[in-house]
Amino acid sequence: MVEGLLIPAFGYKSHINIDRRFRLIRRFAATDAARPDGAQLPGLLNPDALDSRVWADSAYRSKANEAAIAAAGRRSMVHFRKPKGRPMPEPHQRANRARSMVRSAVEHVFADQKQRMALFIHTIGLGRATVKIGIANLAYNFRRLVWLEG
Repeated sequence: MVEGLLIPAFGYKSHINIDRRFRLIRRFAATDAARPDGAQLPGLLNPDALDSRVWADSAYRSKANEAAIAAAGRRSMVHFRKPKGRPMPEPHQRANRARSMVRSAVEHVFADQKQRMALFIHTIGLGRATVKIGIANLAYNFRRLVWLEG
């Protein structure tokens, strides 16, 4: 896998770090759609998190990310990738199934932003997209806080 290779793509991606207990967005990063997802993980690690586990999908699994997780004193719960041309080993399937139950909370945040907030990033420039994503994350956290307090 070549990390530096960029495939032409249009749009922007939002990468978020949420806590499991309250499902509030703690950190985020916005990138153009052509950037590899895995390169964002070290910047999303929260040193103040109480939980020592890091949950992420298989796009974030790499030796560099595993080393960054270990260096931060965290335990990797990143999904396993399916080996090319072979079936996924049964222990990895079971591990991924268990990890999906926890990781689905992050997908609910994205679904909420896309459906309820009608978030669609149609701006020119990463700076403007970052501001729009940041404001959407802030609005999500406010709505979540109102729900938690109510």
